[in-house]
Amino acid sequence: MSYTHRPVMLSEVLEYLDPSPGDVICDATCGGGGHSLEIARKIGESGVLIGIDLDPQALNAARQNLEGVSCRVILARGNYGDMAVILEEAGYPNPNGILFDFGVSSHQLDTAERGFTYRAEAPLDMRMDPDGPVTAADILNTASEGELERIIREYGEERWASRIAEFIVERRKTAPLQTSGDLVNLIYAAVPRGARRDGPHPARRTFQALRIAVNDELGSVERGILAAIDRVQPGGRIVAISYHSLEDRVVKEAFKRAERPCTCPPSLPVCVCGKKKVLDVLTKKPIGPTDEEVRSNPRSRSAKLRAARKVLGTLGGE
Repeated sequence: MSYTHRPVMLSEVLEYLDPSPGDVICDATCGGGGHSLEIARKIGESGVLIGIDLDPQALNAARQNLEGVSCRVILARGNYGDMAVILEEAGYPNPNGILFDFGVSSHQLDTAERGFTYRAEAPLDMRMDPDGPVTAADILNTASEGELERIIREYGEERWASRIAEFIVERRKTAPLQTSGDLVNLIYAAVPRGARRDGPHPARRTFQALRIAVNDELGSVERGILAAIDRVQPGGRIVAISYHSLEDRVVKEAFKRAERPCTCPPSLPVCVCGKKKVLDVLTKKPIGPTDEEVRSNPRSRSAKLRAARKVLGTLGGE
């Protein structure tokens, strides 16, 4: 299956990232290179584009997509949570701008054998890194009932988490869960019919929860955002696109702490903690896609973009 990458909120990304000729820009979630291609055109022959992705299929597609651009291109396979190390190894520890486009890609969803979607029969895999040590099936068949409930409730925000976890543990007494169909059928049995009548597919939240757990997505988001705040040049921009409230909350809180780091009691007339502002948050509320984009690309519907500009601070890596 060919790898396509339709960049979400492209015009908004370019507006807030503001790439200029000669800039060093890190696309920390490169995917097939949709955003990267337009960034490369902005930074020109004197610029440097660093693309990071866990998925080797994505990097191969990005390499083809970026063929012929005039800037220098460095593609690295890795987790954006390890950005500081990747930037050091690339030789550009302090870029002018960093972009994150979190979540699962359309290609990963549409490649049934990757196991991300509940709409096709496939092994319960869900690894963004095909060489990762843990699959969704591993978690489903070995985690305790309490841990399963926590994962499904915390990461999927699923009200029926306790009942789904109970059904999983009962099912695996007789046979392990191996395919997406096994899990979908179990969820249909666990969630009462009345609760399945309205709203999204009853398996959506559980599949989301397992994907987040398999890939440690929230931990990676936090590590990546903190590394970006530390590493980006003063005056440089950070842009992050999230697709569910858990990711967005991590970005929002990290930006907030960097913009208002003072820990002094409100009663003090002046700050004495000495913590200085590091970011200007450019989006007081998250930016969403236009109605036109949602119509043409329904998967953009839940996207939320936040952006910030570095104002000061010692550069990480120095």
